[in-house]
Amino acid sequence: MLARLVVASRTTLSVAVPAVVLSAVVGSAIGMWAGYHRGWRETLAMRVADVIMSFPSLLLAVVVLYVFSPSAANIVLVLAITRIPVYLRTARAESAELQSRLFVDAARTFGASAHAIIWRHVLPIVLPTLLTVATLDFCYVMLAESSLSFLGIGIQPPDVSWGLMVSQGRTYLHTAWWLSFFPGLAIVITTVSATILAAWARIATDPGQRWRLTVPQKRLSRFTKTAKALS
Repeated sequence: MLARLVVASRTTLSVAVPAVVLSAVVGSAIGMWAGYHRGWRETLAMRVADVIMSFPSLLLAVVVLYVFSPSAANIVLVLAITRIPVYLRTARAESAELQSRLFVDAARTFGASAHAIIWRHVLPIVLPTLLTVATLDFCYVMLAESSLSFLGIGIQPPDVSWGLMVSQGRTYLHTAWWLSFFPGLAIVITTVSATILAAWARIATDPGQRWRLTVPQKRLSRFTKTAKALS
């Protein structure tokens, strides 16, 4: 059972991590490009995002994987495409607000190209939000992969994933409940851990909040009480 859980974790993570990375890179790049240039680029990017989001992502994945062969590569591709609008809309909103800031105008005045401004000035400010969204989106993608495997159109035997283990063990719930319990527990622990990691990543990557990681807990609680009293 432990060996199957370890192997299944490798399969589940090998689907969830590439899907999140691919959707985050593509969606963030297009979103920052559209938000900085505005105009027809922003309109085109947002309309494409609206079209993708008009279809329920899990239902779209079910249809595509039912038509094509349900393999790990197809699952990664489908989940990545359906999650691109999340990063696109977030990056577009942040970039559209930053492109009118004074430091961006100053860089533009000194002759910096749009690519250099996005890379050096816009990305470092947008990155904390994108990392938080990506960490939370990892939970969704992992649950989507487990749901697809549970329905029988995700990971196929002889490969194994946590969702497939839950599906295979539901037949023996009355006699061997642990066959489904421990894979489900692994999914719960991983999603909760990713949620906690998202909160930490938000603080660690935000210069305005990073001091919270270095202040002892007693001093932090004292500062919080003082701030509440002053407010």
